[in-house]
Amino acid sequence: MEWSDEEFGFETRAIHAGQAPDPTTGAIITPLFLTSTYAHSAPGVHQGYDYTRSGNPTRRAFEDCVANLEGARFGFAMASGSVGTATITHLLSAGDHVVACDDMYGGTYRLFERVFKQQGIEFSYVDMTDPDNLAKAMRVNTMLVWVETPSNPLMKVVDIAKAAEVAHAHGALLAVDNTFMSPYFQRPMALGADIVMHSTTKYINGHSDLVGGVVITDDEELADRLKFLCNAIGGIQSTFDAFMCLRSLKTLAVRMKAHESNALAVARFLEAHPKIESVSYTGLASHPQHALAVKQMSGHGGMLTCNVAGDLAATGRFLQSVRIFSLAESLGGVESLIEHPAIMTHASLPQAVRDSLGIGDNLVRLSVGIEAEPDLLRDLDRALQAV
Repeated sequence: MEWSDEEFGFETRAIHAGQAPDPTTGAIITPLFLTSTYAHSAPGVHQGYDYTRSGNPTRRAFEDCVANLEGARFGFAMASGSVGTATITHLLSAGDHVVACDDMYGGTYRLFERVFKQQGIEFSYVDMTDPDNLAKAMRVNTMLVWVETPSNPLMKVVDIAKAAEVAHAHGALLAVDNTFMSPYFQRPMALGADIVMHSTTKYINGHSDLVGGVVITDDEELADRLKFLCNAIGGIQSTFDAFMCLRSLKTLAVRMKAHESNALAVARFLEAHPKIESVSYTGLASHPQHALAVKQMSGHGGMLTCNVAGDLAATGRFLQSVRIFSLAESLGGVESLIEHPAIMTHASLPQAVRDSLGIGDNLVRLSVGIEAEPDLLRDLDRALQAV
């Protein structure tokens, strides 16, 4: 059966797309194929699989389902989001140029600056909240535009359709890191993106029990190149982790609704709190790009940042006083997390870069989980007394 989004809703496709009952046993849940190799009936003659690095039925079911949810045909499950980013960047050659958003996950910046820059690829970082900045940064040798929206950690929103227009006018590809929103709240491919990447460690898996990534495209030629790179580099997701991600996709819609509901309540609470200077959440009318967020996203997710009314010591006391929120890196799990970007997730950014972006000592990032809303608000209120 073809699970098209014209005929079936997101929730239905998340449960069924790419997951026909097992033809051998009738099992409703896609089996866990823990095999490294497959029998040939004759040399080179097999049933579509020869070696699990090249393809695995369990991993394929997850890849097909998550690609379907993004409105695409081809998905490639990776060992981590960073492997996904690296595989995309391997589409380029020495001398090529990339324009990336200035605010992004610290690990992506580290990968660009300390790995691929050493291999002859050039990078420019611009504030893409103004599309003119992107247009001005494009060069003859620009082959890729890298967008993370909303951005990590400052929650900047980039107009994906305009970024696609600029990139394509210069013959470049547009890749969008869609980790913060998941395909439930944002579908970059429908807005013109060529490639979508997720750290599946986050919302797609949603239970903080594995590390993974996925790269998605609807372009057949790009898919062939990515398939070659996945096999040649070998950074594929383990079969068990793909099985876990496939399981988690079934509840993605339910979880994202709960994340958003709690995050909006937390954002409103913090915005009104005297110990908080400012809050950045795309679901608040006070967000400078709230209108754009409403236009290109169907919801606002569970991520937000705030600036504590105090110095590093005061912010540290707040972070160490929470009980339900765990002081930890990562995001997107059912449990609420809180962290200090300057010291934790974005420590790999040079101090000057952090300062220029506004990632200061009093900036806090929250990944709001799906616990009871009143409990989360009480936890934050009590912890803020330590400021």
